[in-house]
Amino acid sequence: MADNSTIKSAVEHWLQEVVIGLQLCPFAKAPMNKKKIRFIVSNANTEEQLNDDLIKECQHLDLEKNTETTLLICPYMLKDFFYFCQFLKWANTTLKKNQWQSIYQIAHFHPNYCFTGTEPEHSQNLTNRSPYPILHILREASVEQALNRFDEPESIPERNIRTMNTLSETEKQRYFYYLFK
Repeated sequence: MADNSTIKSAVEHWLQEVVIGLQLCPFAKAPMNKKKIRFIVSNANTEEQLNDDLIKECQHLDLEKNTETTLLICPYMLKDFFYFCQFLKWANTTLKKNQWQSIYQIAHFHPNYCFTGTEPEHSQNLTNRSPYPILHILREASVEQALNRFDEPESIPERNIRTMNTLSETEKQRYFYYLFK
């Protein structure tokens, strides 16, 4: 396994090249350019430890208003997508329990991301595939503001699927090299 600095660099590269470069998220470029995205590598190897890290990051966002969002990277656990999805239920319960449900939301990315009803190899799944499991903690207010500034935000997933479908196999291997190791 790579060290934490290498892991963080891989995720920063993915965000810059894939998410921003392919315009999968039209809202990511500004906070990235303004250095308002926090990249944290969790050393957790149990769900309890990871849940504690999630709480710490929400507390950090409570205190540090200049941090727009946190990518909590989970390289040491939740490699199985099913268990990752199970943990997301716990994570969302944690938000609710701590009265953060209307303050933060969790987007999620995973190397084996698979939308319900799709085959694992379907290009659509690439829109949410990342080098490592990631819990993306977003400020609800920022999400609402971004959606209000974007014409037809409901079209973003369809546009992203079209983008993935137009990539050649060589481009897929370049952008998603970590899936082809």
